[in-house]
Amino acid sequence: MSILPANISRVPNLMFSQVSLSNLTRTNISLFGLQTQMVTGKAVNKMSDDAVRAASILVLHDRLERSGQQQRNLEHAASSLNMLENALRDAGELALQAKDIASSQLSFGVSAGERASQATVISEMLAGLYNISNRESEAGYVFGGSRSAVPPVVEFHGGYRYVGGGPGLITDQAMGATVPITLGPGNPIGSLSARVRGGVDLNPNLSPDTRLADLAGARGLGVAMGAVRFSFGAGPAAEVELTGADTAGDVADRLTKAIRDYESAEGVTILGSGGVGFSGGGFTFDVMPGPASLAFSEVGSGVTAQDLGLCTGDGSLSFSSTRTAAVDLDPALTWLSPVSTLAGLTGPLGSIRVNNVGKSVTLDLSGAQTLQDIKNTIEGADLGVRVEINADGTGIDVLNEVATTRSGAMSIEEVGGAGLTATRLGIRTLGADTRLDEFNDGRGVQIINGSVNPTTGLADPALDVDFTITLGDSANTRIRVDLRPQDVLTVQTVIDRINQEAAPQLAAAGLPAAALRAGLSDSSNGIVLTQDAGFGAALRVEPNNNSLAAEQLGLMTGRYDTASASLVGEDRAKVRVDNLFTNLLDLREALLGNQTSGIGLAGEGLGVSVERLAETRGLVGGFSKRVTDAGEREQDRAVLDEQLRSQLEDLDYTEAATRFSLLQTQLEAGLRTAATANTLTLLDYLG
Repeated sequence: MSILPANISRVPNLMFSQVSLSNLTRTNISLFGLQTQMVTGKAVNKMSDDAVRAASILVLHDRLERSGQQQRNLEHAASSLNMLENALRDAGELALQAKDIASSQLSFGVSAGERASQATVISEMLAGLYNISNRESEAGYVFGGSRSAVPPVVEFHGGYRYVGGGPGLITDQAMGATVPITLGPGNPIGSLSARVRGGVDLNPNLSPDTRLADLAGARGLGVAMGAVRFSFGAGPAAEVELTGADTAGDVADRLTKAIRDYESAEGVTILGSGGVGFSGGGFTFDVMPGPASLAFSEVGSGVTAQDLGLCTGDGSLSFSSTRTAAVDLDPALTWLSPVSTLAGLTGPLGSIRVNNVGKSVTLDLSGAQTLQDIKNTIEGADLGVRVEINADGTGIDVLNEVATTRSGAMSIEEVGGAGLTATRLGIRTLGADTRLDEFNDGRGVQIINGSVNPTTGLADPALDVDFTITLGDSANTRIRVDLRPQDVLTVQTVIDRINQEAAPQLAAAGLPAAALRAGLSDSSNGIVLTQDAGFGAALRVEPNNNSLAAEQLGLMTGRYDTASASLVGEDRAKVRVDNLFTNLLDLREALLGNQTSGIGLAGEGLGVSVERLAETRGLVGGFSKRVTDAGEREQDRAVLDEQLRSQLEDLDYTEAATRFSLLQTQLEAGLRTAATANTLTLLDYLG
């Protein structure tokens, strides 16, 4: 209150004025603060108003800001997922229509003209699928994966090439949960073929240019750089700092300098002319002959020496003239790995032949200096293939990016006289280790086995014979081949079984074992059956017991080469992209060619695509539901936080108006009291 206290009755005028002014000022400050609150609508405008409430308000402000961003993220994700789900729905309906066409065209009595007209419908469907595959949402192209800024599917040499990549974009769902909002490779519309997996561990050696970050280290935990200690014989120990080294060459240089300095200081000779070098996957030390050895140890609690393979945890490793090699550091395969350091690649590189989209290119790899050069040469052929280092970092994979017809499928072959370069790189599509279940677009090879004679009811081996090889000799010698389940694992197991079956039958016919040999060519792909060059007629293969094995192995459609007296089988291990584009292209090709079996196979593929699209759509729908639920929870949480913040921060205008009226009355009373008291004099008290 601005009323003078009763205990101040007789005081100097100056003191009275100061006390009155102080009381009036406090009232005015309260009025000013209340006016500020009423203008801003907030009960707390600065920390000094109420420190506890202000701190709580700041926390709520931060939570609401983050909640707002979270809701924007979820709205963005919901929009993208809705677009993705709609695209999958439209693609699924299109696949169902195509499957119905395939089913209807399998009926008896359908003419070639009618099938050709339906092929035109499939062409329109391909155009529609192309548009669906390149749909955009707020996040970019929904099928582009992490490359969402560029169209993921492009037309390429009569096929459809998928150029998207990466796992896809994700959105934050709070609490560490994420939701994908674009699909990358592997989706039913845009996918790559990953069957050409590097079958050879290229096993790079350690070189001066090998980056320390690319080393698994002797402990398999990478390399932690720091200081290491070394000693020679009974001499004193010295330290060398390796922090900051980037490559194996940097480490070798620092170790060499430190050891040479030690030699000068102690008057000893440790290293020979070889110094610190490299062998295999680790360092080497050319230690001079003698009883003393070079030993490394850790400094303090460091692990650098162990990671670099210079010592072991039990201290048993030391270097002498008879023990020069450190522990293998298992360098990872990188694009910068020099070809000369690849221990798994024996001999110089030659040429390979890559076939795709109906084109064939012979590529000379002899000039490749690094793995990147090999990648650039293969991808630079513009055949729609992509080269990647495999997930284990041991070899290279070649991926087919183009969905096309069977005639345009990808294959990688040897070039005669080029030293089996594709095989040594592990990228030949039909090699000895190629699995037979990957033949014929993944349908494998079917054999006859366990047949029973219908008359006797007993097992009849003659009914298990899959095909017969008729030689071109004058007697037309016939070699029967019975393939067993254990023989249809890889190309090599089939070759071994054919040779095993042929040997006793050739002997029984009085022919040498070399009269028929199964194997692989050092040029084109396919199983090769070679007969004696002196036989006058061509070698023939005929199926038995309705077995599909000979046809599925490519022996029925092979070509006979008179010069080498060989039947070169058709390559049935070609690599194709398995997606909806491929199924539609197969169906169109079969309809145009009036091929009933092709229409049936395309229909089966479309059925699989329909299922995959439904599964993917269900997955996307699940993500969409999660996003919707998360958005609703976030809105509810924001409403509660907003209510609490309003209770703490917002002004109660009714209570404020009452306080304002009281302060006005208080100020008026104070002014009147001060005015009245200031008019009194000494005479007023003397009277």
